[in-house]
Amino acid sequence: MTAVFGIVNVTRDSFSDGGHYFDPAAAIAHAEQLARDGAAVVDVGAESTHPDAADVTAEVEIERLRPVVSALVRQGLQVSVDTRKAAVMAAMTALSVHWLNDVSGFRSEAAIEVAARSQAKLVVMFARQQDGRARREGGGGDAVAEAMQFFAQRIAALQSAGVRRERIVLDPGMGFFLGPDPEVSFAMLRRLPELRSLALPLLISVSRKSFLAAVSGRAPAERGAATLAAELFAARKGVDWIRTHDVRALCDGLAVQRELEPQRSFEGGCSPGYHQ
Repeated sequence: MTAVFGIVNVTRDSFSDGGHYFDPAAAIAHAEQLARDGAAVVDVGAESTHPDAADVTAEVEIERLRPVVSALVRQGLQVSVDTRKAAVMAAMTALSVHWLNDVSGFRSEAAIEVAARSQAKLVVMFARQQDGRARREGGGGDAVAEAMQFFAQRIAALQSAGVRRERIVLDPGMGFFLGPDPEVSFAMLRRLPELRSLALPLLISVSRKSFLAAVSGRAPAERGAATLAAELFAARKGVDWIRTHDVRALCDGLAVQRELEPQRSFEGGCSPGYHQ
């Protein structure tokens, strides 16, 4: 079953919607709408990691996140926090978040310690950059093989710290996290079945990313159609979670795909709040 993460950027410099939801009230309202549109989880981030983004301290991240996360948790929504800093993870687990989404893949011992103390589910993302900051250099080679090796190492490290295997979800990274060559991201999508050999849920986040412009030629805000095509392809390959900006469009696409291909036992997992 493919379920949906809805993206909430509490930043000024997100590559796709920077500043739109920087105000806590705007971020909360947007998260509520994403849940109504069908998101099973709302993924809240307060630091952009695209190549041109500014660094943000842990203190600033926590200040941006606290009012939004607190309000959403109180409402009973499933909340994920997108951060690569252990101090932020610790502060958010104290607010009872349900997911920790680390684009650096829980590489640091401090992050592993926080993960082990929490009950949250963990999104372990593969990035070729050690610090989880996307860059425009590097790449090439066999990214799938690198991701498989990385995931095996991180799974072992987390389990050694006491994290139960069923808490772990794997994200193979996309776009500049894999390097500047768009073909590397397309190859990762084509080879998703190879990652299923790790026998853990997979999450894909392709929404509005730069590699889609290689075939569409569109600016970030105009990549909705290209995004949906890639997301539905990933769903057909059996991914468990798709992280997206446009939840309603994805839920519509999943519903149509389910109707057209019932023989595939395909099931779209939009939340009960979704209305076609």
